[in-house]
Amino acid sequence: MIDLRALREDPDRLRASQRARGADDAVVDRLLDLDGRRRSALTSFERLRSEQKSFGKSVSKAQGEERQRLLTRAKELAQQVKDAEAEADRLGDELDAVLKDVPNLIEDGAPPGGEQDYVVLEHVGEPPGFDFEPKDHLELGESLGAIDMERGAKVSGARFYYLTGVGARLQYALLNLAVEQAVAAGFVPMYPPVLVKPEAMEGTGFLGAHAAEVYQLPQDELYLVGTSEVPLAAYHMDEIIDGLPRRYAAWSSCFRREAGSYGKDTRGIIRVHQFDKVEMFSYCEPDDAHAEHLRLLEWEKEMLAKVEIPYRVIDVAAGDLGASAARKYDCEAWVPSQGTYREVTSTSNCTEFQARRLSVRYRDADGKSRPVATLNGTLATTRWMVAILENHQRADGTVRVPEALRKFIGLDVLEPVKR
Repeated sequence: MIDLRALREDPDRLRASQRARGADDAVVDRLLDLDGRRRSALTSFERLRSEQKSFGKSVSKAQGEERQRLLTRAKELAQQVKDAEAEADRLGDELDAVLKDVPNLIEDGAPPGGEQDYVVLEHVGEPPGFDFEPKDHLELGESLGAIDMERGAKVSGARFYYLTGVGARLQYALLNLAVEQAVAAGFVPMYPPVLVKPEAMEGTGFLGAHAAEVYQLPQDELYLVGTSEVPLAAYHMDEIIDGLPRRYAAWSSCFRREAGSYGKDTRGIIRVHQFDKVEMFSYCEPDDAHAEHLRLLEWEKEMLAKVEIPYRVIDVAAGDLGASAARKYDCEAWVPSQGTYREVTSTSNCTEFQARRLSVRYRDADGKSRPVATLNGTLATTRWMVAILENHQRADGTVRVPEALRKFIGLDVLEPVKR
């Protein structure tokens, strides 16, 4: 939720942000109009209530016909107070409803445009040059006894899978390496709930444009999370916290309906309904949010270096940002079978947007409570296995295990299994 005071002071900033996202900037005028009418209604309510209190003293002193006349007027005044309060509440509810649909203000420097208008910031590593025809991750995963899509579909439907044998071990190794790195960097490890209440899901901004991707359990009034960003953002909901920055790293299963993606990435485990992820999450002072965002990106790059895969970093265009994000950087790993880069990490600076909705605050140097800034970033996820298998494959069908993972998996090389 954006800051109304900042909107009044500089409405053109939101207009520019909306245009950069490809969204309607007319909402700015609507917000200003509703805000002005609500504040006017509140002023009328306070004036009438003050008059009502003063009038009550006059009634208590009056007698006879004068008292009766004053009582009649008091009754009329009471109704006016009630009507003024109702009008202020109605306008407040309408204003809140519009505000909930307005995305965060983008950060200065974020590129404008849509999905294809990202800016490549850097390339790290060189794509492997194979002297053989490389296999894709699913063919490799099946030959290694690591991925079983057929039985996943049999048991659960399309876009589900089993990780078996060295596939399961590779995921455990990858996520354990991520947790180890996070703890060494000072993050508090977390294992969060993956079912959350509506206020947690809405507060983080996932019930807007992307609501169709969220699994809901109506009977229980709960949602399955698509990222542990949701329970981590809501962890300090309705609290005033100190000791900033606070950093958490959560390992959780994640669930996404992938609505609207049918026909895309149907082969293998690139785009699936369930996966595991280690997610970084930071609470910090708003003035430190930009620097904290760059720190999260560096931790992601450190992790990618450990699994020895080539990647690029992109500055995501405003029109491709989620509602909560003011800016987002993606790391995209090279996928040899597709001859392109695919997203494996995202880190978003959500500034004060989520904290306002979830009422997470801190006390500044003057003792005044203010919303914190929240940020998130992927440290490892199931999709990384795609890039690891494909980039480290060898001509004989084996896959070299990156050195940093070997102590967790107990293997230097993954071998095809005999069927």
